[in-house]
Amino acid sequence: MQSPSYFYQFLKPISKELAFVARELEISIYQSPRTMLTHARVFVENILQHVIVLEKLPQSDYPKLKEQIDNLYNGGILETDIRDALHFVRMSGNQAAHDARLFRYSEALLSWEAVYKIVKWYVEVYGPVDLKVPEYQDPKPQESVSYDITEVQERLRVMEELLISSLKGESDSSSKEEVTVTTESMSEEEAAVPPGFTTNRKLFYKGESLEVPHFLRDAFLLPQRFGKSETFLIRLGANQQARIMSELPNNLEGLHKHVKRYNDKNDENLFHELKVFIEEEKQRRQIYLERPGELFLFYRSDYVIVTEELGETKITADNFAGIPSLIRQLKEDQIQTVGQLPKELVILAKYENVGVGTVEKLFEQLKEMQRKS
Repeated sequence: MQSPSYFYQFLKPISKELAFVARELEISIYQSPRTMLTHARVFVENILQHVIVLEKLPQSDYPKLKEQIDNLYNGGILETDIRDALHFVRMSGNQAAHDARLFRYSEALLSWEAVYKIVKWYVEVYGPVDLKVPEYQDPKPQESVSYDITEVQERLRVMEELLISSLKGESDSSSKEEVTVTTESMSEEEAAVPPGFTTNRKLFYKGESLEVPHFLRDAFLLPQRFGKSETFLIRLGANQQARIMSELPNNLEGLHKHVKRYNDKNDENLFHELKVFIEEEKQRRQIYLERPGELFLFYRSDYVIVTEELGETKITADNFAGIPSLIRQLKEDQIQTVGQLPKELVILAKYENVGVGTVEKLFEQLKEMQRKS
Protein backbone atom coordinates (compact mmCIF):
# COMPACT_ATOMS: atom_id res chain seq x y z
CA MET A 1 0.00 0.00 0.00
CA GLN A 2 1.42 3.37 -1.05
CA SER A 3 1.88 5.79 1.83
CA PRO A 4 -0.12 9.03 1.53
CA SER A 5 1.85 12.22 1.00
CA TYR A 6 2.13 14.94 3.63
CA PHE A 7 3.81 18.33 3.69
CA TYR A 8 6.69 17.61 6.06
CA GLN A 9 7.98 14.53 4.25
CA PHE A 10 11.09 16.57 3.47
CA LEU A 11 12.09 16.28 7.15
CA LYS A 12 12.75 12.54 6.91
CA PRO A 13 16.47 12.91 6.04
CA ILE A 14 16.86 14.77 9.34
CA SER A 15 14.46 12.77 11.50
CA LYS A 16 11.73 10.33 10.54
CA GLU A 17 10.18 10.83 13.96
CA LEU A 18 10.00 14.59 13.47
CA ALA A 19 8.36 14.08 10.07
CA PHE A 20 5.87 11.58 11.50
CA VAL A 21 4.81 13.89 14.34
CA ALA A 22 4.36 16.71 11.83
CA ARG A 23 2.17 14.42 9.75
CA GLU A 24 -0.12 13.79 12.72
CA LEU A 25 -0.29 17.53 13.40
CA GLU A 26 -1.38 18.08 9.80
CA ILE A 27 -4.13 15.47 10.16
CA SER A 28 -5.38 16.98 13.41
CA ILE A 29 -5.81 20.57 12.16
CA TYR A 30 -9.31 19.96 10.82
CA GLN A 31 -10.04 17.05 13.14
CA SER A 32 -9.37 18.87 16.39
CA PRO A 33 -7.75 22.32 16.48
CA ARG A 34 -7.23 21.85 20.22
CA THR A 35 -5.16 18.71 19.65
CA MET A 36 -3.08 20.38 16.96
CA LEU A 37 -2.36 23.45 19.12
CA THR A 38 -1.45 21.35 22.18
CA HIS A 39 0.92 19.04 20.34
CA ALA A 40 2.46 21.72 18.13
CA ARG A 41 3.93 23.06 21.36
CA VAL A 42 5.50 19.67 22.08
CA PHE A 43 6.77 19.50 18.50
CA VAL A 44 8.69 22.79 18.63
CA GLU A 45 9.94 22.03 22.14
CA ASN A 46 11.62 18.89 20.80
CA ILE A 47 13.21 20.91 18.01
CA LEU A 48 14.67 23.31 20.58
CA GLN A 49 15.90 20.42 22.74
CA HIS A 50 17.84 19.22 19.75
CA VAL A 51 19.22 22.71 19.11
CA ILE A 52 20.44 22.84 22.71
CA VAL A 53 22.28 19.55 22.20
CA LEU A 54 23.80 20.70 18.91
CA GLU A 55 24.92 23.99 20.43
CA LYS A 56 26.47 22.03 23.33
CA LEU A 57 24.60 24.05 25.92
CA PRO A 58 23.88 22.76 29.44
CA GLN A 59 20.36 21.32 29.34
CA SER A 60 19.85 21.99 33.05
CA ASP A 61 19.71 25.73 32.25
CA TYR A 62 16.61 25.22 30.09
CA PRO A 63 13.95 23.55 32.26
CA LYS A 64 10.88 24.98 30.50
CA LEU A 65 10.03 25.99 26.97
CA LYS A 66 9.73 29.68 27.84
CA GLU A 67 13.24 29.69 29.36
CA GLN A 68 14.57 27.75 26.37
CA ILE A 69 13.23 30.35 23.94
CA ASP A 70 14.35 33.38 25.96
CA ASN A 71 17.82 32.03 26.74
CA LEU A 72 18.47 30.96 23.16
CA TYR A 73 17.36 34.41 21.99
CA ASN A 74 19.53 36.19 24.54
CA GLY A 75 22.43 33.98 23.46
CA GLY A 76 22.11 35.15 19.86
CA ILE A 77 20.96 31.76 18.54
CA LEU A 78 17.39 32.84 17.72
CA GLU A 79 16.38 35.78 15.55
CA THR A 80 13.49 37.95 16.73
CA ASP A 81 10.97 36.53 14.24
CA ILE A 82 11.80 32.93 15.24
CA ARG A 83 11.57 33.81 18.94
CA ASP A 84 8.14 35.36 18.35
CA ALA A 85 6.95 32.36 16.35
CA LEU A 86 8.08 30.00 19.13
CA HIS A 87 6.31 32.03 21.79
CA PHE A 88 3.16 32.08 19.65
CA VAL A 89 3.12 28.27 19.35
CA ARG A 90 3.95 27.95 23.06
CA MET A 91 1.18 30.26 24.25
CA SER A 92 -1.39 28.80 21.83
CA GLY A 93 -0.52 25.33 23.07
CA ASN A 94 -0.84 26.39 26.70
CA GLN A 95 -4.30 27.83 26.05
CA ALA A 96 -5.45 24.71 24.24
CA ALA A 97 -4.20 22.50 27.08
CA HIS A 98 -6.09 24.41 29.80
CA ASP A 99 -8.96 26.40 28.27
CA ALA A 100 -12.28 24.57 27.69
CA ARG A 101 -13.47 26.99 25.01
CA LEU A 102 -14.03 25.96 21.40
CA PHE A 103 -10.86 26.45 19.34
CA ARG A 104 -11.20 27.47 15.68
CA TYR A 105 -9.57 26.08 12.55
CA SER A 106 -8.11 29.53 11.92
CA GLU A 107 -6.19 29.33 15.22
CA ALA A 108 -4.72 25.97 14.27
CA LEU A 109 -3.75 27.32 10.85
CA LEU A 110 -1.95 30.28 12.42
CA SER A 111 0.00 27.88 14.63
CA TRP A 112 0.73 25.68 11.60
CA GLU A 113 2.18 28.70 9.80
CA ALA A 114 4.33 29.58 12.82
CA VAL A 115 5.55 25.96 12.97
CA TYR A 116 6.60 26.24 9.32
CA LYS A 117 8.68 29.34 10.07
CA ILE A 118 10.41 27.48 12.94
CA VAL A 119 11.05 24.33 10.91
CA LYS A 120 12.41 26.33 7.97
CA TRP A 121 14.88 28.08 10.28
CA TYR A 122 15.87 24.78 11.92
CA VAL A 123 16.52 23.03 8.60
CA GLU A 124 18.43 25.94 7.08
CA VAL A 125 20.69 26.31 10.14
CA TYR A 126 21.12 22.71 11.30
CA GLY A 127 20.01 20.48 8.45
CA PRO A 128 21.85 19.03 5.45
CA VAL A 129 23.11 21.70 3.07
CA ASP A 130 21.30 20.17 0.08
CA LEU A 131 17.93 19.87 1.86
CA LYS A 132 15.48 22.38 0.40
CA VAL A 133 12.41 23.53 2.32
CA PRO A 134 9.34 23.83 0.06
CA GLU A 135 7.18 26.93 0.04
CA TYR A 136 4.52 27.14 2.75
CA GLN A 137 1.18 25.44 2.03
CA ASP A 138 -2.07 25.49 3.96
CA PRO A 139 -3.19 21.92 4.69
CA LYS A 140 -6.31 20.68 2.93
CA PRO A 141 -9.20 18.99 4.73
CA GLN A 142 -9.16 15.23 4.25
CA GLU A 143 -11.67 14.09 1.67
CA SER A 144 -11.53 10.39 2.51
CA VAL A 145 -12.26 8.54 5.75
CA SER A 146 -10.39 10.36 8.52
CA TYR A 147 -8.91 9.35 11.84
CA ASP A 148 -11.01 9.48 14.99
CA ILE A 149 -9.59 12.22 17.21
CA THR A 150 -8.82 9.81 20.05
CA GLU A 151 -6.82 7.78 17.54
CA VAL A 152 -4.95 10.91 16.43
CA GLN A 153 -4.11 11.67 20.06
CA GLU A 154 -2.81 8.14 20.61
CA ARG A 155 -0.75 8.30 17.43
CA LEU A 156 0.73 11.63 18.50
CA ARG A 157 1.60 10.21 21.91
CA VAL A 158 3.46 7.27 20.34
CA MET A 159 5.23 9.44 17.75
CA GLU A 160 6.30 11.96 20.38
CA GLU A 161 7.74 9.19 22.56
CA LEU A 162 9.75 7.96 19.58
CA LEU A 163 10.89 11.51 18.82
CA ILE A 164 12.00 12.12 22.41
CA SER A 165 13.86 8.79 22.43
CA SER A 166 15.62 9.58 19.16
CA LEU A 167 16.74 13.00 20.39
CA LYS A 168 17.95 11.60 23.71
CA GLY A 169 20.21 9.32 21.73
CA GLU A 170 22.09 12.24 20.25
CA SER A 171 25.54 12.84 21.70
CA ASP A 172 27.24 16.15 22.36
CA SER A 173 29.51 15.42 19.43
CA SER A 174 26.69 15.95 16.91
CA SER A 175 27.76 18.18 14.02
CA LYS A 176 26.13 21.59 13.89
CA GLU A 177 26.71 21.86 10.14
CA GLU A 178 24.68 18.81 9.18
CA VAL A 179 22.67 16.65 11.53
CA THR A 180 20.78 13.45 10.87
CA VAL A 181 18.91 11.83 13.74
CA THR A 182 16.88 9.33 11.73
CA THR A 183 16.36 6.04 13.56
CA GLU A 184 15.08 2.68 12.42
CA SER A 185 12.37 2.51 15.09
CA MET A 186 9.40 2.95 12.74
CA SER A 187 8.93 2.61 9.01
CA GLU A 188 6.92 4.92 6.78
CA GLU A 189 4.30 2.20 6.35
CA GLU A 190 3.96 1.72 10.11
CA ALA A 191 3.57 5.46 10.63
CA ALA A 192 0.98 5.86 7.87
CA VAL A 193 -1.45 3.08 8.74
CA PRO A 194 -4.98 3.71 7.44
CA PRO A 195 -7.55 5.39 9.70
CA GLY A 196 -8.68 3.05 12.43
CA PHE A 197 -5.70 0.68 12.21
CA THR A 198 -3.59 2.22 14.97
CA THR A 199 -3.14 -0.27 17.81
CA ASN A 200 -5.50 0.64 20.64
CA ARG A 201 -4.51 -2.07 23.11
CA LYS A 202 -3.04 -5.56 23.35
CA LEU A 203 -4.62 -8.79 24.57
CA PHE A 204 -2.48 -11.53 26.09
CA TYR A 205 -2.82 -15.25 26.67
CA LYS A 206 0.04 -17.40 28.03
CA GLY A 207 2.87 -15.54 26.37
CA GLU A 208 1.01 -14.74 23.16
CA SER A 209 -0.18 -11.24 22.31
CA LEU A 210 -2.81 -9.83 20.01
CA GLU A 211 -3.09 -6.22 18.83
CA VAL A 212 -6.55 -4.65 18.82
CA PRO A 213 -6.86 -1.85 16.21
CA HIS A 214 -8.52 1.40 17.18
CA PHE A 215 -11.65 0.88 15.08
CA LEU A 216 -12.43 -2.29 17.06
CA ARG A 217 -11.95 -0.83 20.54
CA ASP A 218 -15.71 -1.01 21.31
CA ALA A 219 -16.72 -3.59 18.70
CA PHE A 220 -19.63 -5.87 19.56
CA LEU A 221 -18.44 -9.47 19.88
CA LEU A 222 -21.26 -11.20 18.04
CA PRO A 223 -21.22 -14.78 19.40
CA GLN A 224 -22.12 -16.27 16.01
CA ARG A 225 -18.78 -15.02 14.65
CA PHE A 226 -16.96 -17.37 17.04
CA GLY A 227 -17.62 -20.98 16.12
CA LYS A 228 -15.91 -22.68 19.09
CA SER A 229 -16.69 -19.90 21.56
CA GLU A 230 -20.28 -19.03 20.66
CA THR A 231 -21.89 -20.53 23.78
CA PHE A 232 -19.00 -19.33 25.95
CA LEU A 233 -19.56 -15.74 24.80
CA ILE A 234 -23.30 -16.02 25.33
CA ARG A 235 -22.72 -17.19 28.91
CA LEU A 236 -20.19 -14.42 29.53
CA GLY A 237 -22.57 -11.86 28.09
CA ALA A 238 -25.30 -13.00 30.48
CA ASN A 239 -22.90 -12.03 33.29
CA GLN A 240 -22.08 -8.69 31.63
CA GLN A 241 -18.67 -9.90 30.52
CA ALA A 242 -17.05 -9.84 27.04
CA ARG A 243 -20.03 -8.33 25.24
CA ILE A 244 -17.80 -5.76 23.54
CA MET A 245 -14.07 -5.69 22.91
CA SER A 246 -13.40 -3.08 25.59
CA GLU A 247 -14.94 -5.38 28.24
CA LEU A 248 -12.27 -8.01 27.65
CA PRO A 249 -9.46 -8.02 30.21
CA ASN A 250 -5.95 -7.43 28.88
CA ASN A 251 -5.05 -10.97 29.94
CA LEU A 252 -7.57 -13.64 28.94
CA GLU A 253 -6.22 -16.21 31.37
CA GLY A 254 -8.94 -16.97 33.90
CA LEU A 255 -11.76 -15.37 31.91
CA HIS A 256 -13.70 -18.63 32.22
CA LYS A 257 -13.99 -18.11 35.97
CA HIS A 258 -16.84 -15.66 35.37
CA VAL A 259 -19.10 -18.55 34.32
CA LYS A 260 -19.64 -22.09 35.55
CA ARG A 261 -18.50 -25.30 33.86
CA TYR A 262 -15.89 -23.68 31.60
CA ASN A 263 -12.10 -24.00 31.74
CA ASP A 264 -8.74 -22.81 30.40
CA LYS A 265 -9.42 -24.38 27.01
CA ASN A 266 -12.31 -21.99 26.48
CA ASP A 267 -10.03 -19.02 27.19
CA GLU A 268 -7.52 -20.40 24.68
CA ASN A 269 -10.16 -20.99 22.00
CA LEU A 270 -11.54 -17.49 22.40
CA PHE A 271 -8.08 -15.93 22.16
CA HIS A 272 -7.32 -17.70 18.90
CA GLU A 273 -10.76 -16.97 17.47
CA LEU A 274 -10.26 -13.31 18.36
CA LYS A 275 -7.19 -13.38 16.12
CA VAL A 276 -9.32 -14.57 13.22
CA PHE A 277 -12.08 -12.07 14.06
CA ILE A 278 -9.65 -9.13 14.09
CA GLU A 279 -8.05 -10.15 10.79
CA GLU A 280 -11.47 -10.49 9.15
CA GLU A 281 -12.51 -7.10 10.48
CA LYS A 282 -9.29 -5.49 9.23
CA GLN A 283 -10.00 -6.87 5.76
CA ARG A 284 -13.52 -5.44 5.93
CA ARG A 285 -12.24 -2.08 7.11
CA GLN A 286 -9.79 -1.95 4.21
CA ILE A 287 -12.62 -2.67 1.79
CA TYR A 288 -14.66 0.19 3.26
CA LEU A 289 -11.69 2.54 2.85
CA GLU A 290 -11.04 1.47 -0.74
CA ARG A 291 -14.71 1.53 -1.78
CA PRO A 292 -16.44 4.30 0.18
CA GLY A 293 -20.18 4.63 -0.31
CA GLU A 294 -20.71 0.98 -1.26
CA LEU A 295 -23.14 -1.33 0.53
CA PHE A 296 -21.87 -4.78 1.50
CA LEU A 297 -23.14 -8.09 2.83
CA PHE A 298 -20.42 -9.97 4.72
CA TYR A 299 -19.96 -13.62 5.48
CA ARG A 300 -16.74 -14.31 7.41
CA SER A 301 -13.99 -12.59 5.43
CA ASP A 302 -15.90 -12.65 2.13
CA TYR A 303 -18.50 -10.20 0.85
CA VAL A 304 -20.89 -9.23 -1.93
CA ILE A 305 -21.60 -5.69 -3.07
CA VAL A 306 -25.27 -4.77 -2.84
CA THR A 307 -26.05 -3.16 -6.16
CA GLU A 308 -29.50 -1.69 -6.74
CA GLU A 309 -30.46 -4.74 -8.78
CA LEU A 310 -29.28 -7.21 -6.15
CA GLY A 311 -30.79 -5.17 -3.31
CA GLU A 312 -34.25 -5.35 -4.91
CA THR A 313 -34.10 -9.14 -5.41
CA LYS A 314 -36.96 -10.89 -3.61
CA ILE A 315 -36.07 -13.48 -1.00
CA THR A 316 -38.23 -16.32 -2.24
CA ALA A 317 -37.92 -20.05 -2.83
CA ASP A 318 -37.79 -19.36 -6.56
CA ASN A 319 -34.69 -17.20 -6.15
CA PHE A 320 -32.98 -19.08 -3.31
CA ALA A 321 -32.99 -22.86 -3.20
CA GLY A 322 -32.48 -25.15 -0.22
CA ILE A 323 -33.21 -22.66 2.59
CA PRO A 324 -37.03 -22.78 3.07
CA SER A 325 -36.96 -22.42 6.87
CA LEU A 326 -34.79 -19.29 6.70
CA ILE A 327 -36.95 -17.76 3.96
CA ARG A 328 -40.11 -18.36 5.99
CA GLN A 329 -38.70 -16.77 9.16
CA LEU A 330 -37.29 -13.80 7.24
CA LYS A 331 -40.74 -13.21 5.77
CA GLU A 332 -42.26 -13.34 9.26
CA ASP A 333 -39.83 -10.56 10.25
CA GLN A 334 -40.82 -8.62 7.11
CA ILE A 335 -37.40 -9.03 5.50
CA GLN A 336 -38.43 -9.60 1.91
CA THR A 337 -35.56 -8.33 -0.26
CA VAL A 338 -31.79 -8.77 -0.25
CA GLY A 339 -31.34 -5.09 0.55
CA GLN A 340 -33.13 -5.61 3.88
CA LEU A 341 -30.73 -8.31 5.06
CA PRO A 342 -28.30 -7.43 7.88
CA LYS A 343 -24.83 -6.67 6.54
CA GLU A 344 -23.47 -9.33 8.93
CA LEU A 345 -25.13 -12.40 7.45
CA VAL A 346 -23.99 -14.76 10.19
CA ILE A 347 -26.59 -13.07 12.42
CA LEU A 348 -29.19 -15.07 10.49
CA ALA A 349 -28.00 -18.21 12.26
CA LYS A 350 -30.06 -17.00 15.23
CA TYR A 351 -33.23 -18.32 13.60
CA GLU A 352 -34.71 -21.67 14.62
CA ASN A 353 -33.24 -24.63 12.71
CA VAL A 354 -30.90 -22.29 10.84
CA GLY A 355 -27.18 -22.90 11.26
CA VAL A 356 -24.10 -21.38 9.68
CA GLY A 357 -24.35 -23.95 6.88
CA THR A 358 -27.73 -22.51 5.84
CA VAL A 359 -26.35 -18.97 5.98
CA GLU A 360 -23.41 -20.05 3.83
CA LYS A 361 -25.86 -21.46 1.25
CA LEU A 362 -27.61 -18.10 1.09
CA PHE A 363 -24.31 -16.28 0.72
CA GLU A 364 -23.04 -18.54 -2.07
CA GLN A 365 -26.26 -17.98 -4.01
CA LEU A 366 -25.90 -14.23 -3.54
CA LYS A 367 -22.37 -14.42 -4.91
CA GLU A 368 -23.57 -16.40 -7.92
CA MET A 369 -26.30 -13.83 -8.60
CA GLN A 370 -23.72 -11.06 -8.53
CA ARG A 371 -21.37 -12.98 -10.79
CA LYS A 372 -24.08 -13.54 -13.38
CA SER A 373 -25.19 -9.92 -13.27
